[in-house]
Amino acid sequence: MSRSGRMNTSGAPTSAGQPAAAGASGATSRPTAPAPPLVDVRAVTRRFGDFVAVDAADLTVEPGEVVGLLGANGAGKTTLIRLILGLLRPNGGRVRLFGEPPSRRTRRRLGYVPQGLGLWEDLTVTENLEFSAGAFGVVTRSDRAVAPTAGAPVASAPAAGAPVRAAGGAELLDADLHAARDQLVRDLPLGLRRRLAFAAALAHHPDLLVLDEPTSGVDPLARAHLWDTIHATVEGGAGALVTTHYMDEAEQCDRLVVMALGVVIAQGTMRTIIGAATAVEVEVEADHWESAFAALDAAGLPLALAGRLLRVPGGDEARVQAALDARLVAARIRIVPATFEETFVTLATTRQENP
Repeated sequence: MSRSGRMNTSGAPTSAGQPAAAGASGATSRPTAPAPPLVDVRAVTRRFGDFVAVDAADLTVEPGEVVGLLGANGAGKTTLIRLILGLLRPNGGRVRLFGEPPSRRTRRRLGYVPQGLGLWEDLTVTENLEFSAGAFGVVTRSDRAVAPTAGAPVASAPAAGAPVRAAGGAELLDADLHAARDQLVRDLPLGLRRRLAFAAALAHHPDLLVLDEPTSGVDPLARAHLWDTIHATVEGGAGALVTTHYMDEAEQCDRLVVMALGVVIAQGTMRTIIGAATAVEVEVEADHWESAFAALDAAGLPLALAGRLLRVPGGDEARVQAALDARLVAARIRIVPATFEETFVTLATTRQENP
């Protein structure tokens, strides 16, 4: 039974105000065209002189998902973000926001947090939030919140001192920001500045969050708080595109787009990107691990120390053994499943060696 309690003659539910099946009423039903992705990037290229910052990149973001754009510094993530926002024009390919080219109209549906946060340091917390919200036609104050368009319902005014809420239930002013509402932004610690930038980006209930390195430079607790805000917003029906160079943040994303030297080198879930990738685990006696590390490093192998074990991405067992033998280092080696970070290192190294 549908919410309206009506049934069509075929026994399938039909909602109020919608025609029944064609066989019941004689009306011809027309299939509804699927909504376009929030972001649709196809073979986009951007050059600066002879330097190719983004090379034939593809990327999509759908409602209700978090897409992580990962890569080392200089991989092309920020340039791709600026192309999506319409702040740069592509030299080739196509960018669509909500099914159309980027424009002022499409940008009104975005919540954007740039690397530099986009805050005014000589304004207070409250003044920053009011200014940003007003730019999108929303007035957000401690005593009222006005809807952006004429005829739209006006949000109920919160009680004095209560936090104003945005899409997905995320608080625009949490307890810490509310306590600092009259402080100048330049006097705030970085963690609070980032939370304020999020609040400003959420003030107009965006359909898409675009966040460029949103957790850079903040402590792990603050990073967790910011990711909670991202997920709460997406659970409310928005989409999110998040750039980061923190590999552990890949676990926070529904899908990943991995870049290196301007090229998208992998896309998909973390599990599909890792696939059957492997690493070489090296175990040595307690007194010899430094010698093993030096031997592998001298051979130019990427490696990491995990406790007293060494791990080499890529699974090239023969090359690892040869490097150890060259320095007369006795060790036990074995092939193990790769982590996502190790897979990323392997993909990025392959791209550097085969540009």
